[in-house]
Amino acid sequence: MTASAASEKGEAFLALAEPQLFTADIKRACDFYTGRLGFQVKFLYGDPPFYGQVIRDGARLNLRHVDRPVFDRALRAREDLLSATIVLDKIEPLFLEYQTTGAVFHQALRTEPWGRRTFIVADPDGNLIAFSD
Repeated sequence: MTASAASEKGEAFLALAEPQLFTADIKRACDFYTGRLGFQVKFLYGDPPFYGQVIRDGARLNLRHVDRPVFDRALRAREDLLSATIVLDKIEPLFLEYQTTGAVFHQALRTEPWGRRTFIVADPDGNLIAFSD
């Protein structure tokens, strides 16, 4: 259903999602997402910043400072516990772009058993961001 069809029916339409990622260092996270993944900082809040958002095209990721890890990093990596999935139309050019920026791949580009092509990037805090076509 489209947004206009939902509006005509008086129904709610889920327009987008903004996953929240936990980070020990907002500046380091922003540097990673802008320098390695091509996002831009939309806003930072607090002095020093404890909350912010990075965006690239239609993807938005909220960054929340925490003093201690919220997740067991080894368990998250072993079980592929994703923090976010970003869907795009052409996955291979982005994978190649991220190879040139030195992004750390938790999983290289592959075709999943269900037919989607995916790769997963790990940020400095161990958040796993999946990209899928």
